[in-house]
Amino acid sequence: MGEHKRGEQNTPQPARKLVAVVVPLLGLIAVIVGVVVAWSNLETNVGWFAYAPLSDTVFLGDNGSFVSKGTQLGLAVAGVGLLVLAFWAGLAVGRRR
Repeated sequence: MGEHKRGEQNTPQPARKLVAVVVPLLGLIAVIVGVVVAWSNLETNVGWFAYAPLSDTVFLGDNGSFVSKGTQLGLAVAGVGLLVLAFWAGLAVGRRR
């Protein structure tokens, strides 16, 4: 029990095989979805003004950002997907002998 012979190879368990396929697949899907969402929300309405002497309204920008919320969300999802892929790649390289 539990003894290993010299020529015996350890085969990966089914759970590890599943994780080895699912994790990079989820990371790749997150990157693709993030890029598609960011690409589809590229257009933002940006007003430009030089001087409004008779105006009583105050200009309030969208948090000082020229990037729409949809683009920010898409870039965040793509970033998380890239982090998952980098984590998986580090694990895969670390497991090699």
